Amino acid sequence: MNSQLIDSLGLRLGANALPYEIPMHPQFVHLTLGLFIIGILFDIAGAIFSRERPIFKFLGLPAIRSGFFDVGWYNLLGAAVVTFFTVAFGFFELLLANPQVNYKSDWGLSASWTMLLHGLGGVLLLGVIVAMTVWRCLQRYHWRKDASRQVQWSYLLVGILTLGILYVHGTLGAQLGEEFGIHVTAAKLLQEGTNPNLLLK
Repeated sequence: MNSQLIDSLGLRLGANALPYEIPMHPQFVHLTLGLFIIGILFDIAGAIFSRERPIFKFLGLPAIRSGFFDVGWYNLLGAAVVTFFTVAFGFFELLLANPQVNYKSDWGLSASWTMLLHGLGGVLLLGVIVAMTVWRCLQRYHWRKDASRQVQWSYLLVGILTLGILYVHGTLGAQLGEEFGIHVTAAKLLQEGTNPNLLLK
């Protein structure tokens, strides 16, 4: 980001090139991932488990099929809400990124291409998660509200495919931090010629 723009916004950047000590985007990413994965897995469990009576009594877990679908729905709804914050912080932190040049990731991509793909992928995944939440809502409250299996098989297939896309997308994000050192405090200090061991104690 342009230094004049940073000054005009009144941002005081720390050693990680952010106005706060810990990058927020990775925190929200893991919350999004956890909520989405749990949501899909519980919907799969509810679809596969077809008996409408308590299970796992020997573990003290009297779960029934509708309970699996409740967990799936509320986790997916949470993922849809959190993902807006994930993408917003992601773009803000990308704007403040100053990656290494003339360096390629393990996938053969430069930092700028990796940032571009990760940013576009984030917007795409936001759209997919919101669309899946609307789809899931229609199944829960309209299309299949009286059915014992609350979700369609096509919905579960799209959820599994989305998990694969999340894996690829997450790998791009990990490369930005690990291989290009974006917003990694020690990497930033090393680029400036400062010994992190002297400052980070």
